[in-house]
Amino acid sequence: MLLAKTLRSSTFRLALIAIGTFGLIVSAIFAYVYWSTLSYVRDRSDRAIMTEQASLDDAYARSGRDGLTALIAQRIANKGDQVYLLVGPGSVVLAGNLKQWPADTAGDGWTEFRISLPQLPSGTALVRAVTKTLPGGDRLLVGRDISDLDGFMAQIRAAGIAVVVLIIGLAAAASIGVTRRTVGRIESINATSRAIMLSGLDQRIPLHGSHDEWDRVAENLNLMLDRIQTLMGDVKQVSENIAHDLRTPLTRMRGRLEKAYHAPRNGEGDAALIGDTIADLDAVLGMFASITRISEIETRARKGAFRTVNLVEIAGEVVELYDAAAEEVTTHLDLAGDPAVLVTGDRDLLFDAIANLVDNAIKHGRPGGRVTVTCDNDEGGPVISVADDGPGIPAEQHDRVFKRFYRLEQSRYTPGNGLGLSLVAAVASLHGARIELRDNAPGLLCRLVFPPTET
Repeated sequence: MLLAKTLRSSTFRLALIAIGTFGLIVSAIFAYVYWSTLSYVRDRSDRAIMTEQASLDDAYARSGRDGLTALIAQRIANKGDQVYLLVGPGSVVLAGNLKQWPADTAGDGWTEFRISLPQLPSGTALVRAVTKTLPGGDRLLVGRDISDLDGFMAQIRAAGIAVVVLIIGLAAAASIGVTRRTVGRIESINATSRAIMLSGLDQRIPLHGSHDEWDRVAENLNLMLDRIQTLMGDVKQVSENIAHDLRTPLTRMRGRLEKAYHAPRNGEGDAALIGDTIADLDAVLGMFASITRISEIETRARKGAFRTVNLVEIAGEVVELYDAAAEEVTTHLDLAGDPAVLVTGDRDLLFDAIANLVDNAIKHGRPGGRVTVTCDNDEGGPVISVADDGPGIPAEQHDRVFKRFYRLEQSRYTPGNGLGLSLVAAVASLHGARIELRDNAPGLLCRLVFPPTET
């Protein structure tokens, strides 16, 4: 099954194309080397033949046929690898070490032919020669035995073909092996994907421990599945929290309306019921408005309103706004720090984020305590912090309080919807700021550290 998928895979087809291309390139290189070597060796042989022919032509010009015949006999006596033949009219052999003029060698110029030599294992020899008609009508053939050259080139040819076949064979085997491994890893991912679709997000892609790119892909996919599972859990938790937070006001509204429906009409009572119902509806609508606002911020649709703003001015407006609310619980609210702290951002969103931090500090701080808003120009960038001296937040809850609808009080009977810090986190992310929660001993210190403002 895996072999069939391997042979049908696009990876294998691409491997075949690569092998074919590689084979053509290797064959072209071998052909170039082969013909270059053959040309070089034959050129050397041809130059030697032409030198010998020029020597014989010179002897013929000085001494005629007799001088040429004597020189040929002398050269033959030296027992070299040269081949000579001088024939007269009618192809009568006058001198040389060939018995007759080679067949199919009519005109002057270069020729190749085979002759019988019983002393050779093959019984034949390959001769390359040049022929020429002399002024007296005689014909002269001068050549060399190139059997060794022919054998050498044959060995090169055979070795080259064997190398090409071996390389292509090894490349094919390697491509099948690599493709089989690739298809196997892909099938493993596909099998896990099918299992996830059938049974849920608990399945994970197995790792082979090779730490190669496939293991890295599997690790990233597993991390992605972990993230998806976490997000799905968050969505489930948010859905449950929304259902819980909506159930109370909707139940109250239904109870009031049902009671009013069965009771006689009473102007003042009906007006009070309508007012209470409107207040509950406003709370529900406010919850959905907060969700919509957080989603808008998280999509980064508000970056067009970014300007250079002074955090001290914004924080001062927030402190002024919440001063009355702080006095109601006898909490002292003040502003401290540098006179000017500049950041690049959306003024309205920053106001909302600081306001939410101050509101939480007043609500959850110690009655009669102190809430301090501080703006500083730190080495790491502009910083605004809100500190209270209340009970604080346990360290293990620091990462959770910024999730939507998350509350430390799990019974969810206290006022609020758990969206304030979620909005702060969204605004901080939009501005590239880092949120830090620290123990204020006692109380909580929340810091927003912004990136340095470019000047």
